Amino acid sequence: MNPAGKVAIVTGGGGGIGGALAARLAEAGARVVVADLDAAAAGTAAAHIEADHPGAVLAVGADVADRGAMAGLIDTATTVFGPVDMYFANAGVTGGVGLDAGEDAWDRALDVNLRAHVRAAQLLVPGWVERGSGYFVSTASAAGLLTQIGSATYSVSKHAAVGFAEWLSVTYGDKGIRVSCLCPMGVDTPLLREGFAAGDPVGEAATTAVTAAGRVLAPDDVAQCVLAAIDAEQFLILPHPEVLEMYRHKGADYDRWLRGMRRYQATLLGDSDAQGPVA
Repeated sequence: MNPAGKVAIVTGGGGGIGGALAARLAEAGARVVVADLDAAAAGTAAAHIEADHPGAVLAVGADVADRGAMAGLIDTATTVFGPVDMYFANAGVTGGVGLDAGEDAWDRALDVNLRAHVRAAQLLVPGWVERGSGYFVSTASAAGLLTQIGSATYSVSKHAAVGFAEWLSVTYGDKGIRVSCLCPMGVDTPLLREGFAAGDPVGEAATTAVTAAGRVLAPDDVAQCVLAAIDAEQFLILPHPEVLEMYRHKGADYDRWLRGMRRYQATLLGDSDAQGPVA
């Protein structure tokens, strides 16, 4: 799909990957709604885009965990720019660490990292089917293909996001609906820098597992990968190509991979008897 002339919504658009995506989409000729829980951040991101692309961007403060807010976001985009053609489910949270993560942490991770994608699809896909076209881009994570050391909430919710994107593609791919799933490793965003739990050894290990696994990319590098994948209508978007090889190793010998990950986790937590990860 060529973004030129299309109407796109980007959640989590106040910065990071979402902000870079919004800017790249506007540069490609799309009219973009920048949505973020932090309305001020959405406004700042939109103002930067507006300076170069007047009339091509709108900022909206919205909580993707709220179905009413999601419906209002889509209605606003439709009223101002016209029917939504592309939806970037990019907003995300880390959640908690370990089995100590409480119900609130689980609810928030599942609401933002998964259910927000489901809600958006429920609101948009029927209309896309009628029109015969639409594009849904899910920001998951390499954690959704592999795992996230330390954080069950993040790993499980991101696995679920990948699963939902797969299901959307299988179910609606022959009805004009295109789906892509973004699965990066480390990206230089506030979410990465804040870590999973400041001062918590397990939370710090979770962050180190991401930053040590490969190069930490700039958000704009990721945004460029996403637009290239949309042009090719490619499902799996891997800004870190090495993730595919890791995924292949996992599938080739699951038990060996699990043993290697346990050893790697022990290394991150300072177990002197631990060995490195198995390739």
